[in-house]
Amino acid sequence: MKFKDQLNKELVLDDYPKRIISLVPSQTELIVDLGLEKNLVGITKFCIHPKQLLLDKTIVGGTKKVNYNKIISLQPDLIIGNKEENTKEMIHELEEIAPVYISNIITIEDSLKFISDIGQLCNRKIESKQLVQKIDNAKIDFIEFVKNQPIRRVAYFIWNKPWMVVGSNNYINEILKLNKFENIFRKAPNRYPDVYIEYFYDLSPELKPELVLLPSEPYHFKKKDIKELKQHIDCSMKLVDGEMFSWYGSRILKAFEYFKKFHKTLDS
Repeated sequence: MKFKDQLNKELVLDDYPKRIISLVPSQTELIVDLGLEKNLVGITKFCIHPKQLLLDKTIVGGTKKVNYNKIISLQPDLIIGNKEENTKEMIHELEEIAPVYISNIITIEDSLKFISDIGQLCNRKIESKQLVQKIDNAKIDFIEFVKNQPIRRVAYFIWNKPWMVVGSNNYINEILKLNKFENIFRKAPNRYPDVYIEYFYDLSPELKPELVLLPSEPYHFKKKDIKELKQHIDCSMKLVDGEMFSWYGSRILKAFEYFKKFHKTLDS
């Protein structure tokens, strides 16, 4: 069976995979939700949903570094990775072990294509089609829900010291747009630029953020971070569930409901 991944790279499988290794948490969650948990033999230490996986499956490393000997011993017939999360060097090494599918997710449409691809690759066409339809319906419903919300200028931080924010050409930025949050760094040349806090002093009022979002991952922001940032940025600040803004795949269904509740907190 020949197949092309989202980088247009061809992979060849003899049959539907029976031993899958997933190197990205949100993709691991999707694999389970498509009914493939029994086929999943290896995961990363960050694959925390569903919770029992860390106890039931072999942990092969993280998203940037893996134990190749462990992976070889698991005898995978498919490895699933991601362009942003995994390194080129790692992928090249893994391709010597088994076929590797690499996703490239910028938009929800990219995510839906990925879901369909995994359905085809892993003999879960019906399940993947049903999931895609549910997400499509939920997206339509959410767009209707959010249409009367005002556009809010936001800064979405992802790291502390160095301070880093979400820039352009990435999934989080697309999710912000869907929520009618105008990312003030959306024109930055980098996907995740470093920023100096002093930068916010020089912004004219019409460019300053009205809302700063501080997620639970990849850096777990806390109330103390709000206190520190408040000394430099005068606007509303919210701690948010980073998984809802950055995990694609089946998590999108939960995200739409989360966003509805979140918008209601902004209105109150």
